[in-house]
Amino acid sequence: MKISDSILTKSEKITFSLRELYSSRGYTQYKMGKFEEYDFYAKNKNFLVSDDVITFTDTDGKLMALKPDVTLSIIKNGKDLPDITQKVFYNENVYRVIRGAGSFGEIMQAGVECFGKVDEDAVAEVLSLAGESLKLISDRFVLAVSDLDVIKEVIDVFAPSAARKALLSAIGEKNAASVTEAAGGEKEAEPILKLLSIKGEQKAAIKALKAFSAEYPAVKSVNSFCAFLEALDKKSSITGLYVDFSVLNDVNYYNGVVFKGYVDGVPSAVLSGGRYDNLMAKLKKRSSAIGFAVYTDELNETPIEKNGEKPDGYINVALPKGRLGEKAYEIFASCGYDCPTILEPNRKLVFENEKNKMRFFWVKPSDIAIYVERGAADIGVVGKDILNEYETDVYELCDLKIGKCKMAVAAPKGFKDDPSKVLRVATKFLKTAKKFYREKGRNIDVIKLNGSIEIAPLLKLSDVIVDIVETGSTLRENNLEIIEVINDISARLIANKSAYKFKNARIDEICDRLFKKERG
Repeated sequence: MKISDSILTKSEKITFSLRELYSSRGYTQYKMGKFEEYDFYAKNKNFLVSDDVITFTDTDGKLMALKPDVTLSIIKNGKDLPDITQKVFYNENVYRVIRGAGSFGEIMQAGVECFGKVDEDAVAEVLSLAGESLKLISDRFVLAVSDLDVIKEVIDVFAPSAARKALLSAIGEKNAASVTEAAGGEKEAEPILKLLSIKGEQKAAIKALKAFSAEYPAVKSVNSFCAFLEALDKKSSITGLYVDFSVLNDVNYYNGVVFKGYVDGVPSAVLSGGRYDNLMAKLKKRSSAIGFAVYTDELNETPIEKNGEKPDGYINVALPKGRLGEKAYEIFASCGYDCPTILEPNRKLVFENEKNKMRFFWVKPSDIAIYVERGAADIGVVGKDILNEYETDVYELCDLKIGKCKMAVAAPKGFKDDPSKVLRVATKFLKTAKKFYREKGRNIDVIKLNGSIEIAPLLKLSDVIVDIVETGSTLRENNLEIIEVINDISARLIANKSAYKFKNARIDEICDRLFKKERG
């Protein structure tokens, strides 16, 4: 029976092509059941994309779960044979919370797992398959590769007292200021930032890594990673390979080589994988393992499929409406990225300058990070308060030092907190308030408001407020005062992680010019 391509979705076509690819390389198909005892996932929640798992009680009273992950199932049920290389591929549905939707969904994944004896050849083969998988999706792809052993050793050698979770988060965001803060100072952060600056195609990255090793010989794992990249270059030609140390997976489970795959026109990674010997050890397995998953559901509605056109070369910039956006545009214009039509009296929202290939558009400030994360904008200017509140998955490239203010707790003058009572907190920033008081161990009742927050304690709706404070004049006029500062706020230049892979030269140039302008 012949099936017409016309009745298949893009993701279905890709799925069948991936199955054919993996099968041709000697991988056997793995089929899993949909249910697993919940206790197994409860013990390994950190390995999962989301902590949330759909559970139900079976007829025998056991608490069961709809499977949220394929890898855990394969490893749990596979044979532990450390001297034999086992290779499987899969095409399975998993059930987890979909990012952005905030609800559970059924997600289709295809991928491979190689476990047991995993030597350098096996790692090279899996990386090669990852590259070929991306090429089946599009000719415009990047396979971004990192090495967690290198990252962990640099931290252990130069910043052993660092706030490790915060530091890894900052590395993943390419956030130099936060790396410096979490590392404990400029001296401790310098080697980490130099490692993070190493990015690019294989040969250029190898050269930069050798220079790094010469400068910091105490980091032995750099030489190992460098040797692996050189051997990989000789053994298999993986087009699109791009070294980028901002690529991270959970360091408690993964080790060595980790990678993500990006396709031009898709705003987030469509492939993710790495070596996970740490997980094997946690599951009391003697074997090693490496694998990856392709998120085929991401591929049905992409800009590439909609118009078939090549990228137009523009950098799309989201600016916040209002004074902050106007200040941000002035900085762009002073750095040579002007767009004269933006100053004309009209009601347009999108403005282009064909000469410098820049496209600006005005967006509500609280929506900027979403536009960038979802790929509607390549870069954007957004307040740190928004980044803290919404925790979007973007790169934070530069502090523009404009729109300076504070996130603070304020209360009526003379207010004294009574720890025996639940503290009532009025705010627009729910996550920020909850995190701040959770770290203090204080029980609170959060009251979400969207209007003038300052009136809440005056009308006894709340005891305190958590809000942005610029000059403090509104607080003073209403007999309120700051009792605690949560953090300092300013405008940041952010970038979409996928767009950055394909437009990194231009985005880096923009970032450098804006940064130099800010420093005078």
